[in-house]
Amino acid sequence: MKKFLGTALKVIIFFVGWAVCAGLGDIPSDNPAIWRLGAEALPLLYIVVFSIAFWLIEKRRITVVSFQKPVLNVTLGSGLGVVWIGVAAAVMYLTGVMSFSGSNQISCLAVWLIACFLNVIMQELLVRGYIYQLIKNKCNMWAALIVSTGLFTAMHGGAFEAGVIAVLNVVTMSVFVTLVMEYTGSIIAPIFAHAVWNGVGAIILGGVSLADDYPHLFNTVFSGDALLSGGSCKIEGSIVVLILNTLLSIVFFLLLRKKKAATLQKMSTIQN
Repeated sequence: MKKFLGTALKVIIFFVGWAVCAGLGDIPSDNPAIWRLGAEALPLLYIVVFSIAFWLIEKRRITVVSFQKPVLNVTLGSGLGVVWIGVAAAVMYLTGVMSFSGSNQISCLAVWLIACFLNVIMQELLVRGYIYQLIKNKCNMWAALIVSTGLFTAMHGGAFEAGVIAVLNVVTMSVFVTLVMEYTGSIIAPIFAHAVWNGVGAIILGGVSLADDYPHLFNTVFSGDALLSGGSCKIEGSIVVLILNTLLSIVFFLLLRKKKAATLQKMSTIQN
């Protein structure tokens, strides 16, 4: 019980402390893209500072984040992101619930994409960095997955207004990227998969929810059956995404189990 309470207290202090700091202010700018870049950079800076501070409090006994095999994991994460958003968009387009009605000019597109990327890094470090690794170290992977998924879902509170499917999509997304992290042993792949999903889904297609000031390149229309089109939540509210997230989660759960079995077999062989 003492270990549980101590772990819970650290998680609460970490999360609340970061939330308070993240709401302190922003970097003023007349350029909307630059302002958004600053608005995403500051919370990321705070999460890095908090992660380092709590890592030192733990006397460096846990690995807060792992960046092993960066080239492989950037490639894997980016590829997963393309498949993830690509399959979802293709199915919705082919079933007629998603269509295009024109395009927009986006000033400083690269800056918007970088801002989106910083936001993803912040989210991943917040829920799958120190908090996840602390709970995994003190309890187990499944406890860490449940708590981190709960926090991730709470951070996407707008999904609750859109209905059960939208909430389940957030939950299964978190489970999927967590299993990717466990399988690869690195937070890099989840970051890049998540970044491609947000970047393409929001800034290119306008079908994924980010802050209201983010622009979108295409005027994408979502219509027809709300179960397929996602209704007000668009791509993130579609049952297509729920099915896709579930399938991807199953695939990486099986890959992870196979990897652990191979590791155990190798250790057994060495000991014998």
